Amino acid sequence: MSDGDTRTHDELQAKVRDLVKDNRLAMLTSVGADGRLVSKPMATQDAEFDGQIWFISERDSEKVRNITANPHVNVSYASNDAWVSVAGTATVVDDQAKLAELWDSFTGAWLEGGPENPNNVLIRVDGETAEFWDTPGSKITQVTNLIKAKTTGKTIDGDNETVELRG
Repeated sequence: MSDGDTRTHDELQAKVRDLVKDNRLAMLTSVGADGRLVSKPMATQDAEFDGQIWFISERDSEKVRNITANPHVNVSYASNDAWVSVAGTATVVDDQAKLAELWDSFTGAWLEGGPENPNNVLIRVDGETAEFWDTPGSKITQVTNLIKAKTTGKTIDGDNETVELRG
């Protein structure tokens, strides 16, 4: 937490949870075989963020190979007024029941064969920390703050915190 912030750890985790649930699409960044960071768009499968994020992917995909070799990942979410960056470790999970539970028509539009396809597999990200940025107020307030910042030279006030997700 930043100096002077009176919110509890639970309140900050709830803020992260609210920002994540409002943004289903994410960018999953893994470390490629050559050491470069590689980002892929992914659909978050489990809306109730509790420090874990679930994705469905193809077993033979580059992201699964990357995660198997190096589990350190980042998952980022963005909207017009908020951003969340979750750092953690990823695991490829073979769990047919969980895969069937999380499968939906959106997933079926991108992946072949449904949850019965042996090439479809889960990716679970266990978040360690999350950093969020949230701009306060309505769109009108945000535009007003932007104009104020441009005319006064002062930066926009926003909500920015890093939250420990474990422990």
